[in-house]
Amino acid sequence: MKDIKFIDRLGKLILLIFCFLGTFIGAKGKSEAIQETPDKPNILLIYVDDLGYGDLPNYPGSEGGSIVETPNINLLIKSGMSFTNAYSSAPLCSPARAALLTGKSPARLGFEFVTKYEKDTLGWDDEKWIERFKNKELISPPITLNLPLEEVTVAEGLRKEGYETGIVGKWHVGTHHKVYNGWSLTHGPAQQGFDTAKETFGAHPYSGKKSSPQLKKGEYPEDLLTNEAVSFIKKQHDSPFFLMVSHYFVHTPHLLGLQWIEEKYRAKVNHDLSDDEVRYAVNIELLDHYVGQVLEALETSGLREKTVIIFTSDNGGHPAYAHHAPFRGSKWNLYEAGIRIPMVVSWPVKINPNSINDTPVIQTDFFPTFMELAGAKEIKSNQLDGQSILPLLLGSEIEREKPLFWYFPYYHPEGKAYDEALVDIGVEDGKTSQARPQAALRQDALKLIYFFDTDQIELYDLKADPSESNDLSTIRPWNAQLMKQDLMQRLYTSKARFPRINPQTN
Repeated sequence: MKDIKFIDRLGKLILLIFCFLGTFIGAKGKSEAIQETPDKPNILLIYVDDLGYGDLPNYPGSEGGSIVETPNINLLIKSGMSFTNAYSSAPLCSPARAALLTGKSPARLGFEFVTKYEKDTLGWDDEKWIERFKNKELISPPITLNLPLEEVTVAEGLRKEGYETGIVGKWHVGTHHKVYNGWSLTHGPAQQGFDTAKETFGAHPYSGKKSSPQLKKGEYPEDLLTNEAVSFIKKQHDSPFFLMVSHYFVHTPHLLGLQWIEEKYRAKVNHDLSDDEVRYAVNIELLDHYVGQVLEALETSGLREKTVIIFTSDNGGHPAYAHHAPFRGSKWNLYEAGIRIPMVVSWPVKINPNSINDTPVIQTDFFPTFMELAGAKEIKSNQLDGQSILPLLLGSEIEREKPLFWYFPYYHPEGKAYDEALVDIGVEDGKTSQARPQAALRQDALKLIYFFDTDQIELYDLKADPSESNDLSTIRPWNAQLMKQDLMQRLYTSKARFPRINPQTN
C-alpha cells in the first residue's frame, strides 16, 4: 500500500516537472518571437509626384521604355515586393492624396479635383461656375478646396497608437496659401495629425529656381526637402515613427541646368529624344538620388530593419513625357495609365526580396494596412474604401472585400484647352487628351468605364488586353450591365456628388 502511494506521489511530481519545463520552454519561445518581430515598425512612405508606371527601367509589367538610371530605387525593388496591379485612387493629385490620407475614396470625400485658391470657392448656381461649362453636356460639382478637419487621417490614427508622425514637402489637400501649393494655415498637416511638418519645395522649380547651379560630374543639387527627411530620421526617437516624404519631383516644370546628366543620356540613346524628354529622364535620376539619401540615413541610423518602406506615385504620368506602355491613357483619365502606378514595399526579413505580386491593390488600402502594422485593435473598415494588405506583404493572400472603383466627374483640360486636346486616347500619345466626367470599376480582370455625358460604357479584360483596346461591352453585355449597377451602387452608398444636366445645352 505504501509502495502504491509512493508511486502515485512520484508520478505527480514528474508531471509537475514536465508542466514546469513545458511552460518555461513555451515562454522562452514566445519571448524570442517577440524579439524577432518588432511590435510596431517605423513606416516610411516615399510619395512621388506624376511618376508613370513605365518610368522605372525594367519595372515588372512595363515594356521597359525608360532610359533612366535609378540605382537606389532598384535596390528597393530588389529588397522588397513590387506590385504590378497597384492603383492610385484618382488620376490626379489632390483627390489621390486625400484618399491615401483617409482610406476613403474621392467619391466618399467629395474631393474629386485639384484644390485651388480661396477665390475659387464657387457654388452649383454661381454664374461663374456655370459659365465654365459652356457648350458642355454636364455641370461638374463645385471644387472642394480643403480636406475637412473632421476626417481622420492616417497620421491621426497612428498618433493614437503611439507613433511620432512627420511630413516633409507636398500637401495639396488644402487651399493654396500665397503661392501655388503653399500650405493652408487652417487645413495643413499640423491640423491633421502631423507632429513634425516641414513645408519646403526643395530643389524643385516650384521653389522659384528653375535651373540648377553648375555642377561637376557626379554632383547633384542639394534638396532641402530631403535634408528635412534625413534630419527627422536621424534624430532621437522614443517611439516608432511614420514619415511621409512627399516629393514634388517629377511634376512639371522640370529642373534645368543639370548638364552632365543630360549629356550622359544623350550619349546613351540610339534614337532622337526631345530636350523635354531628356530633362524628364534627368529629373527622375535626380529623384532617385534623393531617395538614396533617405535610405542611407535609415541605414546609418540603424533603423532599416525596423522600418517598412513604401515607394509609390500619386497618379499616372504626364502624357508628354512619361512612359506608360502597354497601358492606355495618362494622368487625368481613368484608363490604366492614369491610375496604375509603380508601388514597392520593402521590409527586411518580413517581405521576400525581389518578389512580385499581381493582386489588385489601391492606395485607400494604406490607412487600414498602416493601422494593422501599428497594432490597432479596432479598425472601422466599414467606414473605409480600402482594406489591409498586410497578409500580402507577409506572403499570404487576401480576398477583395470591395471592388476597386474610381470617380472623376470633371472635364479636363479646363477652359479653351479642352477643345484643342486629343479626342481619341491611345498608348503614349504624347499629348494631353480630353477627359469627360467618368467613373470606373474593376472586378478581377474585368474593368468597366462609364461616361456620364453620353451614358456610354466600355468593358475591358485587363489580363488579355492591358492596353484597353478591345471594348467587350457589346460582346458581354450582361457583365457590363451588372458591373455598371455595382459601380452606381458604390457611388450612391458613397454619397457621391453627381454632375448635373446643363440646361443651356439640353
